[in-house]
Amino acid sequence: MARAGITADRLVAAAAELADEAGFEHVTLSALARRFGVKDASLYSHVRNLNDLRTRLALYAGGELIDRIAAAVAGRAGRDALTAFADAYRAYALEHPGRYAATQIRVEQSLIADSSALRRTAEITYGMLRAYGLAEPDLTDAVRLLRSTFHGYCVLESAGGFGADRAVEASWAKGVEALHRALEHWPREAQA
Repeated sequence: MARAGITADRLVAAAAELADEAGFEHVTLSALARRFGVKDASLYSHVRNLNDLRTRLALYAGGELIDRIAAAVAGRAGRDALTAFADAYRAYALEHPGRYAATQIRVEQSLIADSSALRRTAEITYGMLRAYGLAEPDLTDAVRLLRSTFHGYCVLESAGGFGADRAVEASWAKGVEALHRALEHWPREAQA
C-alpha cells in the first residue's frame, strides 16, 4: 500500500529539490526515502527504480526549462529571440544546477515521443532557428552548436572555470552575438 502523502509527482518534486541542494548524482531512492521518513521500499509503488526516477526528473526539469525559454522568446525573432533564449537557458542552469544536470541525461527515444515538454522544446528551438532561414540538415547542426555552446559555458561558469578579469556577463553577451552572426551567415548545405 502506498504511504499517505507520497505520490510520484511529490517524489519527483522532492528529487528536484535534492538535485539542486546536493547535486544530481546524489539523487537516490535512499536519500528521498529519508526525506519522506519512509523505507526505500515504500517508494517502489511510485517509481520502478532509480533510472525511472531520474528520467522523470529529467522530463520535469526539461519542462521547467522550456517553459522559461518559451516565455522569454514569445513575440521575438532573430537576434532578440536568440538572446532571450540564451539568457533564459543560462539563468535556469545557474539557478537550478541539479535540475539542469538532469536535463542532460539520455532519455529513451520512446519517452521522448511521449513527452510534450520535449516536443515543445524542439518546436520552440527549431522555430527560432527557422527565422534565420535554416532548413534540415542545417537546423539540426545549428541546434547542436547552440546546445553545446550554452551547455559548455554554463558548466564552466558554475564551476568557477572563468578566471580572467573580464566580466563573465560581458563574455556571455559577446558569445551570443557571435552565435547570432554565425546563424545569419550559416554555411548552408546544398539541398538535393
